[in-house]
Amino acid sequence: MTVIAYLSVAPVKEGSMADEVAKGVEALEEFDVSYETNAMGTVIEAEEIGELFAAAQAAHEAVEGDRVSTHLKIDDKRASDQTADEKVEAVEEELGREARSDT
Repeated sequence: MTVIAYLSVAPVKEGSMADEVAKGVEALEEFDVSYETNAMGTVIEAEEIGELFAAAQAAHEAVEGDRVSTHLKIDDKRASDQTADEKVEAVEEELGREARSDT
């Protein structure tokens, strides 16, 4: 089984959130997950849903602020071991190119 999730954790504040977002990303290192951060959030991959939830909770709790906003979207592939990279590769195969622009 492969569980893939999109996680976005950020304090609700003005100005740069990079320092707090970095704390959330760093918290993922304590768990048996792989992850890739992009400009809008982090894609997390785990073999077990419990590990993914624990990692997401740790990321949420690592971010400091009077108010923290967390969005979690989960793709729980119970009958497949397709990885996040393989999902992107399938789209790229259909496109006949990388799934990104040159700019």
